[in-house]
Amino acid sequence: MAAPARQVAKQALDKNSFLYKFKKWCYNKSYFRELGLRRDDVIIEGVYAPAVKEALRRIPKEELDARNFRIMRAQQLSMMKTVLPKEEWTQYEDDVAYLQPYIDEVIREWEERKEWDSA
Repeated sequence: MAAPARQVAKQALDKNSFLYKFKKWCYNKSYFRELGLRRDDVIIEGVYAPAVKEALRRIPKEELDARNFRIMRAQQLSMMKTVLPKEEWTQYEDDVAYLQPYIDEVIREWEERKEWDSA
């Protein structure tokens, strides 16, 4: 079971709440949105590397192509030491998780397989 703080973080937030405003402020201070990237584009593989690779294999081809385009464009912009025009920046409200549900599904499957193997 997830920690209580994580459960609260996943709940839909009221747009007038302090937590929503703080999350939006942190999001707006991040650099990746100026490059047109989304939150799931910058997931650090680290411990979840195999899960991320499997999730990337499972997402629809159109979403994978869009992700690759955003990453390549961000690399080009970073190399040129510039950012996108402000109207093309990723907005907090438009940035929905497209990869995280697949990562969670992969991890749940691995945990279930581990449980079945140990029984």
